[in-house]
Amino acid sequence: MPLIWKPYKSDATQFIDSLKQRDPQLEARQREGRGLLWDRPQDREAQQEFSEARVPQQPYVYHTKG
Repeated sequence: MPLIWKPYKSDATQFIDSLKQRDPQLEARQREGRGLLWDRPQDREAQQEFSEARVPQQPYVYHTKG
């Protein structure tokens, strides 16, 4: 009798697969939404100014110098 091995799929993976089957445009809308929030051009000058203006943190942040 041959053994038939069925690959394991978690409940979360099965849920996501069923969502994608019900709504084929889901992934395209997700990528579009990601583009609105994350995939933006970076301002290198501003990043450099932010890093130069950074103040080093004290070893114990709740102790004030005085």
